[in-house]
Amino acid sequence: MNGDTTFEPEFRTVRAHTFGDDIDTDIIIPARVLSQRTPEVLRAHCMEPLAPDFADRVTPGDVLVAGRNFGCGSSREHAVLALQACELSCVVARSFARIFFRNSINRAFPLLICPEAVDAIADGQEIGIDLDRGRIEVDGTIYQARPLPEFLQGIIRAGGLVEYVRRTLAERAAA
Repeated sequence: MNGDTTFEPEFRTVRAHTFGDDIDTDIIIPARVLSQRTPEVLRAHCMEPLAPDFADRVTPGDVLVAGRNFGCGSSREHAVLALQACELSCVVARSFARIFFRNSINRAFPLLICPEAVDAIADGQEIGIDLDRGRIEVDGTIYQARPLPEFLQGIIRAGGLVEYVRRTLAERAAA
């Protein structure tokens, strides 16, 4: 629904941190930190190779905006853990690497694919995010992200793949 200029109150205002194409998992979290799983350590080193001050600049709910192929490289789950440790509300990108995409869904970390919004967002800009509807408001224009299939939305709503499987098995046992 690009071009819709209606600003709706369910949008939450957040700040965008922009990066380019092909941000790999070594950039999201350097390999030398992979022996750590504590959120404090992962946060401190998140995006460090490109933005050493990223951990100091990011505030809870902010959005990371990237170009195409975000999360390429190794299959390390730590990349998603680092972004979650920064308390980002989501990543908006042109596209995501396949394994990073699956790791994010499995960890209930929202991703929005919306090339038009990526083109419109500037670094440090305040934007509106409606994660439930996958909508992004930039300077009064509302962009609609590509919807995730219903079963993937169910995994995110459940809190991740492990909780989704627990709930599904419990529902089947109760039936």
